[in-house]
Amino acid sequence: MPKEGNGIEIGRLKELIRARAKAGEGMSLEDRRKQMDGNANQFPVPEGVEIARADLEGLGGEWNIPAGAETAPVLLYFHGGGYVQGSSVSHRHLTSRLALAAKARVLSVDYALAPEAPFPAAVRDGVKAYRWLLDNGVEPKAIALGGDSAGGGLTVATLLAAREEGLPMPAAAIAISPWTDLTCDTGAYSSRADADPMIQQAGIKQTAALYLNGADARHPLASPNHADLTGLPPMLIHVGSDEVLFDDAANLCRKARDAGIDAELEEWEDMIHVWHAFYQLLPQGEEAIERLGNYLSARWKSRKT
Repeated sequence: MPKEGNGIEIGRLKELIRARAKAGEGMSLEDRRKQMDGNANQFPVPEGVEIARADLEGLGGEWNIPAGAETAPVLLYFHGGGYVQGSSVSHRHLTSRLALAAKARVLSVDYALAPEAPFPAAVRDGVKAYRWLLDNGVEPKAIALGGDSAGGGLTVATLLAAREEGLPMPAAAIAISPWTDLTCDTGAYSSRADADPMIQQAGIKQTAALYLNGADARHPLASPNHADLTGLPPMLIHVGSDEVLFDDAANLCRKARDAGIDAELEEWEDMIHVWHAFYQLLPQGEEAIERLGNYLSARWKSRKT
């Protein structure tokens, strides 16, 4: 995917991220959670999107609804944060922009976080949110699931759990820089370590341990790359060339295709983990979001016929 014109922007962004990571060394999980939610104040919600709290029978979240899209299809979205931090608030600037790009309602879910609520609590909440949409009259063909990082993994895990419960599949799924193998031992952790300013193998293994709480890292609902993906909907996967989760994304696409799924993998040159979140600074972030929106719109349209 596009590389031209990103040198200065992405280089500066990497420097900023590395400096911030160094300044945050030793920060408690509670403080990291507060900082991540506080980031929302730095990135305003685009005009034309209404934000409203959601209550899914005790499960919280936020609706992101563009003007005139009150009855549009729904993207059920799971935020990133390693299953231990992040929220609908921290990702509001991203989900609202996705809503505009897809011309859809986005329901961003505040699923349970570890270590207070370890695996498989997040998966249960994912299925609960999906079932809530179905029970409230949203047709499967008008729904897509999506998420970034851990939320990308949770997207696939939720689909797997919903399949096992006999629920109908949605129209499509999107996964942004998905974390889909919690063994954290693919080759990209070494081959791309110097290029990735956001994730290091030692740190992400500690995060995985908090979420797993002793469960097998190869459990299919924790690491969908170790699952049989048969029966899942079409999916579009985005990954940056400079992230250590590159193999997670590539292997997810391979597994999906092996299972007969219409899966697409887009590798974006020089991009970092979830570069979409920096769309207000990075042209490639804006372009990637538009690509996701167009994909979802096309999938929903194809299911109408």
